[in-house]
Amino acid sequence: MAIPTPADCRFTKEHEWVRLAEDGTAIFGITDYAQDSLGDVVFVELPAPGTQVKQGETFGVVESVKAASDLYAPLSGEVIERNEALEQSPELINRDPYGAGWMIKVRPADLSELSQLLDAAAYDQLTASLH
Repeated sequence: MAIPTPADCRFTKEHEWVRLAEDGTAIFGITDYAQDSLGDVVFVELPAPGTQVKQGETFGVVESVKAASDLYAPLSGEVIERNEALEQSPELINRDPYGAGWMIKVRPADLSELSQLLDAAAYDQLTASLH
């Protein structure tokens, strides 16, 4: 059963999400649609804190039993934390893609980049068109 698309996130057409935290950091992950398409996630490669990421460019890799997929940054900025729990338990991405399965936290460089991302309704339209 699909998890409802959270209204407090913005989305890329490549199925990543970003949520702004109260402290101004941006949290990145992959969507429920992405994890469902990938199947069982077995490995995630994420950048170390201090790494600069650029909107639309690769920031890591997620591997499943089916395929390996690049991860694309929804926003530009500096990585300040990565979800170390995913090293031991990459299946968190399958179980809770918008919660415990988050990937990295970034200090955003330019919040105006959010305007280039999809809101929940637009993302739902995108995924509906893919079925």
